[in-house]
Amino acid sequence: MCLAIPGRITDRWVEPDGAIVAEIDFAGEARTAKLNFLPDLQVGDYVIVHAGFALTRVPADQVTQVMSAMQDAGVVGADGAIAHDARIGL
Repeated sequence: MCLAIPGRITDRWVEPDGAIVAEIDFAGEARTAKLNFLPDLQVGDYVIVHAGFALTRVPADQVTQVMSAMQDAGVVGADGAIAHDARIGL
């Protein structure tokens, strides 16, 4: 089972092959993903990523609710960092 953690886009660029790529911060862990399915995403937007592609934009108010629920479940700590035993599949 996968756990979808919303990530915040911190940088975006276009590769020479036309791929739209972003650096995304997932609770303190930076990863890259392609934005080709959602090309209008900008720095500051929150997304759900699967298999290296941003698939869903998440409204900022929902991110707060999701992260609070994940803290309650012990998936992320009070500082927002992913719990060590939950670092699978990110």
